[in-house]
Amino acid sequence: MTKYATQTEVTSSRSRDEIERTLERYGADQFMYGWQDSSAVIAFRMSGRHVKFVLPLPSKEDKAFTEYVSRGKLWARTEEAARKLYEQAVRSKWRALALVVKAKLEAVESGISEFDSEFMANIVLPGGETVGEWMRPQIAEAYRIGQVPTVLPMLPDHSKGGQNG
Repeated sequence: MTKYATQTEVTSSRSRDEIERTLERYGADQFMYGWQDSSAVIAFRMSGRHVKFVLPLPSKEDKAFTEYVSRGKLWARTEEAARKLYEQAVRSKWRALALVVKAKLEAVESGISEFDSEFMANIVLPGGETVGEWMRPQIAEAYRIGQVPTVLPMLPDHSKGGQNG
């Protein structure tokens, strides 16, 4: 389990609201969020880019919530105790996401970084996948073969001059 905000009493909905207000303050003109059992998502538009963060959520059945060891023996937690631990873990995840979004936006605002650099892995490409989802297999392949490809697939070769190489 995460270590950040493990004792937070800030609800998940307050963290989402805080993320939305922060994005508005820094200039986002669209915001959305949704969830399912295993993850939540926030998405926004800013600086002409669509950005998406997928927040993995813990499983309610995770043994960290449903069991504990005492005096060398394994015990089952009550449903209420398991629910409270699960909700605490989810609150912690949302606090961490709020921190990440704020930190990235402040880095851009302060001139420490540029928007595309800070949010690169989370920028949504025209096909719907993020830059990170698109790049991870290519990075893995580069490490597997021990060299960087001279031209990445789907990107024009600008090394020969002109827009299309």
